[in-house]
Amino acid sequence: HIVDSMVNQHAKWLKVSRKLPWRPPIASLNYLLTSHVWRQDHNGFSHQDPGFMDHVASKKPEVVRIYLPPDANTLLSVTDHCLRSRDYVNVIVAGKQPEHQWLTMQQAEDHARAGVGVWEWASHEDPDVVMACCGDVPTVETLAAVNMLRSLAPELRIRVVNVIDLMRLLPEGEHPHGLSDDVFDTIFTQDKPIVFAFHGYPTLIHRLAYRRTNHKQLHVRGFKEEGTTTTPFDMLVRNDMDRFHLMMDVVDRVPKLAAQGEEIRGFCKERLAAHEVWIRAHGEDMPEVTKWQWRS
Repeated sequence: HIVDSMVNQHAKWLKVSRKLPWRPPIASLNYLLTSHVWRQDHNGFSHQDPGFMDHVASKKPEVVRIYLPPDANTLLSVTDHCLRSRDYVNVIVAGKQPEHQWLTMQQAEDHARAGVGVWEWASHEDPDVVMACCGDVPTVETLAAVNMLRSLAPELRIRVVNVIDLMRLLPEGEHPHGLSDDVFDTIFTQDKPIVFAFHGYPTLIHRLAYRRTNHKQLHVRGFKEEGTTTTPFDMLVRNDMDRFHLMMDVVDRVPKLAAQGEEIRGFCKERLAAHEVWIRAHGEDMPEVTKWQWRS
């Protein structure tokens, strides 16, 4: 809360200083958040929550920016942009653990510049469902869910959307980075269900996109204030933000999967039960989680 207050005062100062012609631009305040809720294996549930993003998102739109790069190359691109910027409060959320590398440097620069986009290499045209992700850990879980759904239901058509710039979800009239309705609909579709895996509290996505989609179309998974000193994947399971819950969300929302629904749900519940047994016996996550790799 002390940091929240300090950032709040700085954002107010920036808002006023922009109107004073004798105030030259200053280097942006860049806040790199690397210790986040999805890694509780050492320091437990004592001090981590994603509410800082909610606090910053409520400030004046001309001042604040929030970025959640999904891999190292996008982190490099976002950080370069933020360090060159002036008169902003930039928040970058990226864990300090080794992660998957999804994009080449050129792809990462293009994606970071766009702020949000369809990952064509992981998507089908004319999708039955949109699986969106925002944050490094949610991106892994979304792609793992996509892999398994493709294996269990090959006829299912999935679009993967990754969000780096959280402010892109706002309408263009409410934030300088906001998307027009036409562009938003082109990315997320107008009528397909959206299963959104988010790094923080789900309510923030609903608040940002409340004018974009109807309540039934958008379903957000995120942090639910569940945690303890445990394995990384168990943190996801405790908050229902793991790959298996995302798969069951898709089954619940895509009529095409009605005939296979019970089979897929049964598979997911069996793997969740196996996870519980494994971590109690070994104190670490299952190899199928720790060694998972994307299969194109």
